[in-house]
Amino acid sequence: MPPFRAHPEGTEVTVWVVPGASRTEVAGLHDGALRVRVAAPPEGGKANKAVVRMIAEKTGVRVRLMSGTASRRKRLLIEGLTPREAAKSLLSSAGS
Repeated sequence: MPPFRAHPEGTEVTVWVVPGASRTEVAGLHDGALRVRVAAPPEGGKANKAVVRMIAEKTGVRVRLMSGTASRRKRLLIEGLTPREAAKSLLSSAGS
């Protein structure tokens, strides 16, 4: 299943989060999900907030956490973008 899927409000994206990384970045794809490294620790929702903030900054639109608050695999809603637009915004800088 691809990580980017159409949703009535924009694009639903599956992400695989690696908390406690040396820096916050999109690191390509992992097992059908967008791999995201965040410097924030996985405690008190800090890593979740860091993921949402970083994706919102890269896409320029509002992002909401739909599911996976206590899991490395999460579903996010990127509002107002098509799957193609979201993928282009996020994968163009993967690993850089």
